[in-house]
Amino acid sequence: MITRELMGEFALGAAALGNLAAVYYYSYVAMQIPAGVMADRWGPRRVLTAGAALAALGTLLFAFAGSYALAGLGRLLIGASVGVAFVAMLKIASHWFAPSRFAMLSGLALCTGVLGAVSAGVPLRLLVDAFGWRGVLAVSGALTAALAVVIWLVVRDDPSELGYASHSHAPPGSHAGFSVFGGIRRALAARNVWLVFLISGGVSGPPLTFAGLWGVPFLVTHYGLTTAQAASLTSLLLASWALAGPVLGALSDRMRRRKPLYVLGSALAASGWAVIFLVPGLPLPLLVALLVATGIVSACVMVGFAIAKESAPAPLAGTATGVANMGNMLGGMIMPPLVGWMLDRNWSGALAEGVRVYDFAAYRAGFAPMLVWLALSLVLLAFTRETHCRQTQ
Repeated sequence: MITRELMGEFALGAAALGNLAAVYYYSYVAMQIPAGVMADRWGPRRVLTAGAALAALGTLLFAFAGSYALAGLGRLLIGASVGVAFVAMLKIASHWFAPSRFAMLSGLALCTGVLGAVSAGVPLRLLVDAFGWRGVLAVSGALTAALAVVIWLVVRDDPSELGYASHSHAPPGSHAGFSVFGGIRRALAARNVWLVFLISGGVSGPPLTFAGLWGVPFLVTHYGLTTAQAASLTSLLLASWALAGPVLGALSDRMRRRKPLYVLGSALAASGWAVIFLVPGLPLPLLVALLVATGIVSACVMVGFAIAKESAPAPLAGTATGVANMGNMLGGMIMPPLVGWMLDRNWSGALAEGVRVYDFAAYRAGFAPMLVWLALSLVLLAFTRETHCRQTQ
């Protein structure tokens, strides 16, 4: 939502901006399996606290960065630190709640995270307009440091620490005799785990890339919206994605089946994005409806976390969900710079206030790889096995 500010501040083209956005995902994705292993072996409370503290440091570095390199380092630290949060949350859920609720809780975890991202839409835009992007990020870093303290004081790894019964098949800190690499190998030995790894990136990549970086300039240029209006639409997309996650997860839990919902949602998401990316001049009400509907069906990606968790031994729940979330964020890592590179290759030479402007044909070419990955995800889904909501023992 601060695309123009960053392009102007550091004199960036689309490819360079895409790389700056993607460096967050590089470190985020790289941390997923380590985060799962650490949560399995040391407990999610420690992992979450350390992650929040490092996120605060990275945010402050980005806020005060005087160069592109320092801004990139700040983004790298933020991605690595917050990369532990989702996996640790799911590890906590596997101890505090019954297994039959795991898909719904995965959706709630997504909902919490994405609603945080929605606050980087219109609210962030208004705050940046009023106080500048550096000041807003500095305050955000300070609040994150305070959150690290709250996590350490409040969060507990397992209900048994407070005298309640645990829902986990594995005691806290248990890893069933697996070494670090042995646990990773055992989790990846489950076909569903690595298939979900590949599929999730295709389903999550378009909403993450469109809402996170390229949706606002696309909507401003080709639908005549203001930056605030375009940010509202991308925030609406994220909110739809977030709020649908718990609903689709609960529906999957109730059906006692995972695969049909994942297949249907992925197919509908592919259809929605194809219309948005390839058809120019859509009526604004139709565009809004498509973004909302596509966000809702894209939330089927939450079912993949349940598939991965149920396909690996219970003591490796953190590792398996880490692999799944690594794939989930892979689309957000690969697609922003790839879209930027394609936009630069298809740039007609137009400028507005020193910033490159890309025509619809350039955006169509830039968005095309996301449709290809979505199509591949649908093919791979055919090879997954239904778990029927039962945990591998």
